[in-house]
Amino acid sequence: MAAESQPDVIIYVVSDSAGDTGELVVRAAVAQFHPIHADIRRVPFVHDEAALERFVRLAKAHDAIMLYTLVLPGLRERMIDLAEKYDVTAIDLLGSLLNSLEAKTDRKPRQEPGLNHVLDENYFRKVEAVEFAVKYDDMRDTTGILKADIVLVGVSRTSKTPLSMYLAHKQFKVANVPLIPEVGPPPELFQIPKEKVVGLTIDVHYLNGIRKERLKALGLPDSASYAKADRIEFELQYAKSITDKIGCLVIDVSHKAVEETASLIMEYVESV
Repeated sequence: MAAESQPDVIIYVVSDSAGDTGELVVRAAVAQFHPIHADIRRVPFVHDEAALERFVRLAKAHDAIMLYTLVLPGLRERMIDLAEKYDVTAIDLLGSLLNSLEAKTDRKPRQEPGLNHVLDENYFRKVEAVEFAVKYDDMRDTTGILKADIVLVGVSRTSKTPLSMYLAHKQFKVANVPLIPEVGPPPELFQIPKEKVVGLTIDVHYLNGIRKERLKALGLPDSASYAKADRIEFELQYAKSITDKIGCLVIDVSHKAVEETASLIMEYVESV
């Protein structure tokens, strides 16, 4: 098995609730810098200063950025002190807005973490979908294909994983399958309705640039076969043969943001 690549940036998302809000904001920001690899580490339900300091020190050790959504004022103030003490970049997502709302309305905030997470059916569905996307990412377990609402297929670096996570936050259970000529597609792909499968394609030259940048970020020469135009063309032709065989929708993700592609997928899924 290939070693896991090193991330371009590590981001700790610290919250005294579940941390969904912070993670969504981070993912939206990271999408603007595609194809960087961000390791987003959610730290939920932090309610004491000792835990807060532990994660600030971890962020310092990993040269990471911290984003926090802390409702409790004592923790917010402590985070500011700790970030200064350890010289860590820490971004307060809620503090300024809470202060502005308090000034504008002349009312005190309730200071209760998690009020936006009423534990209703929709919330649990989203959590379940996120767990599903993680479990069935990159063909780790092909049985997920049979259980998924949406199955994304495409060659490497066509945004399958970020799309899976984005759609999961919209409550879709998504599995994604890399199409690799030397491996062959899993048989489960041909056992589900074609309407559940979405192929992702991309311009050869655009993908060539993305893969070269990826290799550079890993400290590898951009002359590797992975980033050569003829190899990419070969992979894309192979992927097309699979999606043609399935008869599924195919979306060109060249120059598209994750949100734009996800919107097209959701429109399609909801129309069939």
